[in-house]
Amino acid sequence: MTSRRSARGTPPGALVPAAVPATTVRPAAPHPAPPSSPSTEPLVGPTFHTFDRILRAAQARMTQGISPVAIGTVWTDWAVHLTRAPGKQMELAARAWIQGLRYLLWLRRAATGEHPPPLIAPNNGDQRFTGEYWQAFPYNALAQAHLMAEAWWLEATRGVPGLPHRHAEGVAFMMRQLADVLAPTNIPWVNPTIVARTLSEGGLNLLHGAENWLDDLERGLAGAPPAGAEHFRPGHEVAVTPGRVVYRNDLMELIQYAPTTPTVHAEPVLIVPAWIMKYYILDLSPENSLVRWLVAQGFTVFMVSWKNPDVRDRETGLDDYRQRGVMAALDAVSAIVPDRRIHACGYCLGGTVLSIAAATMARDGDRRLASMSLFAAQTDFAEAGELMMFVDEGQLSFLEDMMWDQGYLDTHQMSGAFQLLRSNDLLWSRMIRDYVLGERNGMNDLAAWNTDQTRMPARMHGEYLRGLFLENRLTAGRFAVEGRVIALRDIKAPIFAVGTTKDHIAPWRSVYKISLFSDTDVTFALTKGGHNAGIVSEPGHAGRHFQVMTRRHGERYIDPDTWATIAPHRDGSWWPAWAEWLAQAGSAEQIAPPAMGAPERGLPPLEDAPGTYVLMK
Repeated sequence: MTSRRSARGTPPGALVPAAVPATTVRPAAPHPAPPSSPSTEPLVGPTFHTFDRILRAAQARMTQGISPVAIGTVWTDWAVHLTRAPGKQMELAARAWIQGLRYLLWLRRAATGEHPPPLIAPNNGDQRFTGEYWQAFPYNALAQAHLMAEAWWLEATRGVPGLPHRHAEGVAFMMRQLADVLAPTNIPWVNPTIVARTLSEGGLNLLHGAENWLDDLERGLAGAPPAGAEHFRPGHEVAVTPGRVVYRNDLMELIQYAPTTPTVHAEPVLIVPAWIMKYYILDLSPENSLVRWLVAQGFTVFMVSWKNPDVRDRETGLDDYRQRGVMAALDAVSAIVPDRRIHACGYCLGGTVLSIAAATMARDGDRRLASMSLFAAQTDFAEAGELMMFVDEGQLSFLEDMMWDQGYLDTHQMSGAFQLLRSNDLLWSRMIRDYVLGERNGMNDLAAWNTDQTRMPARMHGEYLRGLFLENRLTAGRFAVEGRVIALRDIKAPIFAVGTTKDHIAPWRSVYKISLFSDTDVTFALTKGGHNAGIVSEPGHAGRHFQVMTRRHGERYIDPDTWATIAPHRDGSWWPAWAEWLAQAGSAEQIAPPAMGAPERGLPPLEDAPGTYVLMK
């Protein structure tokens, strides 16, 4: 790839990258050897060090990357601090005594045919005990006993004097996992729904469940997609918005989508998705494709499609995703639509690296960005949610050893961590439904996309977890690019940030903190839904609503909870509000749609969308 930058370094179209074949792969750099001590032979230290790493990597594969030592440390720290807190112990004993008496009195009334109100209600979103069978005795007694015991054990993790906050959150999370495993809904002979279904069907549900289990096992061994996912193939049923691949390097392809309106907004839109999954979450079925909808609003849209890395990409780092990803895409867009600034949009991890790129551009005087939009993307990781419980020095070292051995983080190792965040919905209830009740939920496009997972290069993932999650360097003023520190406050392009109310991966309060660390106009939208479904929120989707409000440059900062109380509520999808904001952030000029690619600048269309990289397994 070749490029040419002017003296100013900023005019659009000044950089003209040439496309390279998809087979081009940068050779992996060798791992640096640990320095040897003058008092030891050169090979002794590295040999034993490598032996330790091999052992830890083997252990990590067996535990899916979760460090037993890190988990044991959390439990031990909690237990030791609890034994040193007699006041907390007496409080728990008194709570158990009082709750036990209340439960016995309630049980006596319920057993005599009365219908006393529940002593404890499930948390919001807990659907385990909502069926009609669970409202009748004795199953309602089982449900109440479990909820009360769960609440007591969770109380035991709170307010323990001297226990570090991270360990308190960690032991509470693991306590919830244990409570989920031991819930009566997961025990077939005490789950009334399972008992009734088995009696009514004469056990056929168990036979169907066994068939489902064998089918899933066979698919897993063969590396085939889950049942139903084969009906949502990129380029056939999903990712079908017409376009062409106009640039390719060894890390990403750039797709330019075909216009559908006679004129378009002068400024193009570049979307940078996360490389933890495939790009087409933003181009699912035609009726819920953000890309197709945006093109229909008269925008010229470009999309980055990341390569699914393998062991050859082990040395691909976070800055490679900035340079050969974001910056290479910006260079190509500037060549195809010259003399125009660009609306850059980043989703999840793509938004994080876009923010790093934008801050670097601002530091270096590159003013090609007309605006920056961040969808469920974090820039500050001090409140990064429950995923932070998986990231400490011991856990990260354990994970790094596994990635050092494999060359990447496998898809199964990533999906397991995300499933634990919603184990009720994603693990136990699904296993009961599929393998005991013998049912199959119909697969939809979003669920099928969620099974089309990618790997993460070892070096990049280690840098991401250590530099951002663990050390939070970006907002602490310690994140350096090309040897010089960058700052988000240098970004002067207006920002549109979107958080979702039920996001377990990028909690909305964490996403909102871009307003704290920026020095420009920031519009924040909070929309109903989770990390994915809240973003894929097309107009006409029933039950959708959002809040949106702008803080102008120079205005006082508003904390997230105050913002949530004063930001106006609006019904429907947030997409039209964003499109209106994009139009206002750019010029009012309408132009003829640009040509597909720029052959005269070394960017000929290579193939039809969705391209090659999205099909890599």
